[in-house]
Amino acid sequence: MKHIIILGDGMADHKVERLGGKTLLQYARPEYMNRLAKAGRTGRLVTVPEGFPPGSEVANTAILGYDLNKVYEGRGPLEAASIGYEMQPDDFAIRCNIITLEDGKIITHNGGNLQTEDARVLIDYLNEQLAKPINEKEGCERVKFICGIQYRHLLVIKGGNKHIVCAPPHDHPNEPWRPLLVKPEDGLVGSDIVAAQSTASLINDLILRSQELLAKHPYNIEKANRGERQANSIWPWSGGYRPSMQTLMQQYPQVKTGAVISAVDLIQGIGKYAGLRIIKVPGATGLADTNYEGKAQAAIEALQKDDFVFVHVEATDEAGHDGDLDLKLKAIDYLDQRLIKPIFEATEQMDEPVCIAILPDHPTPVEQRIHVNEPVPFIIYYKGIEPDDVEHYDEESCVTGGYGLLRLNEFMQEFMKIS
Repeated sequence: MKHIIILGDGMADHKVERLGGKTLLQYARPEYMNRLAKAGRTGRLVTVPEGFPPGSEVANTAILGYDLNKVYEGRGPLEAASIGYEMQPDDFAIRCNIITLEDGKIITHNGGNLQTEDARVLIDYLNEQLAKPINEKEGCERVKFICGIQYRHLLVIKGGNKHIVCAPPHDHPNEPWRPLLVKPEDGLVGSDIVAAQSTASLINDLILRSQELLAKHPYNIEKANRGERQANSIWPWSGGYRPSMQTLMQQYPQVKTGAVISAVDLIQGIGKYAGLRIIKVPGATGLADTNYEGKAQAAIEALQKDDFVFVHVEATDEAGHDGDLDLKLKAIDYLDQRLIKPIFEATEQMDEPVCIAILPDHPTPVEQRIHVNEPVPFIIYYKGIEPDDVEHYDEESCVTGGYGLLRLNEFMQEFMKIS
């Protein structure tokens, strides 16, 4: 038995009055998700451990069966792995968005849908202006920026301290940004608080200086002249050191080889530490215009050689953060028709049976525009599974699913039992 997880990031949602009091999954009635729910078994999954933020870095790692208390180091180190930056023991790597500020508020976490080719120009500019040497003799930077994808980048600080509080920008749309600047964690004393304050002060200084520099960059001057959103500030958050993770092959003997398919650095980084080969699909954007067909074909081809495939689609989450109801409904339909349908139809014809799981990592309600910590609905299907009584895939129907309510690594344990 081979295994594939298809994950629609942030796909779950709340009831929306404009949709007659239905959730988006209830309103959209996705054909193949409903078909698999009716033919398979369903349930709900708690993806975020107590005390952790409901971020994709937490939820996706938990879905893959890892104990966050043992392996969690934040987004930065995961994205460093994806980018190909080899972290050193004294590296503190922190995710670094390029965002849009207007009138003293965070307007968008994505710099006005910043594209990678434009971001690279801005990141190179910031490195020229802000990269700081530790000292002239050592000749290496105390801080440096590394270009990732679109608005998602990396800031590396030599000797940085991870005991700081950073606000994820996607959790604070339309809020004043100054009260959200970096602070030391509560409860630190002595040298610990001094070290944390030093890192917090350094990052805050970089934020302020980036705003001055980016406002004068030709890219943003042109955007301003056209009345468009500017990519006018960095916003670092979710940092840590190199994590220590076993591979999926070490945890689950039935997995000999595996692959991850995603447009997002974070997911690629999790996959790399999990021992999965990274498949990059041309035209995969992380937005609703992503290459669904290309990702589906890559997954089908991967299942010819690999035991385990993880397919991640970001579009539903981005639409939720933008508060765009129509776009999120469209992204759900695209996921269903352009990715799940061809994968399902292909796997039904394969000689070796394939077990399919479908789920989000967390809800990103369009009317809140942030991640929320709530159980998510999931489907597990393979030929011959005894179905439960659930006929539709949505947040309410799956409450009565045969798997009940699972927590964290219980999902992966159940999924990998099927062999």
